[in-house]
Amino acid sequence: MERSSVQTIREVIERYLRETPLHRKLQERHLIEGWHEILGKPVARATTGIYIRKDILYVRLTSSVMRNELFMMKDDIIRRLNERVGEQIITGIVFN
Repeated sequence: MERSSVQTIREVIERYLRETPLHRKLQERHLIEGWHEILGKPVARATTGIYIRKDILYVRLTSSVMRNELFMMKDDIIRRLNERVGEQIITGIVFN
């Protein structure tokens, strides 16, 4: 018997996840986890809440100064977070 298409378990699982709604949720979770890695410890300490709803990332911050600084970098942050997950998950950020 000849095998025409051999795939690893990882490839099969990744293909399955891409074809289900679960893929989107996993990518959103990965993006949220990237917030702390990409923006560093000072921003992570000031972040009290973060979630995604309808392609918008909502971030609650304790520092108004940091909120203003991040607002100025909003486009770059969106780009970097989307690059981290390899696809466009968010189109905007709202800082509270």
